[in-house]
Amino acid sequence: MQLLLTYDVSTTTPEGRRRLRQMAKLCEGYGHRVQKSVFEITCTDAELLTLLDGATRIIEAGDDSVRVYRLPHDGFTTVHRLGVAEPVPHHDPLIL
Repeated sequence: MQLLLTYDVSTTTPEGRRRLRQMAKLCEGYGHRVQKSVFEITCTDAELLTLLDGATRIIEAGDDSVRVYRLPHDGFTTVHRLGVAEPVPHHDPLIL
């Protein structure tokens, strides 16, 4: 499946900045960063459950938010990009 994941983590405290780094690291293991807190992800149902569990363990529900949008099968090929946005190689292996 293809997903668009966005997050907004409160960074007004050192703990918030730590959560922000943890969310970024978690998402980098699943997809490609296309903007600061926006990731395009290709994964299985099981990987999605693991990702959501990890995000739930990281965020502070009263301060932070995560949104996951499921895209149609060819969703990444129909993206309209403007400016410096580059296409992302979704089918290549992720190298961390």
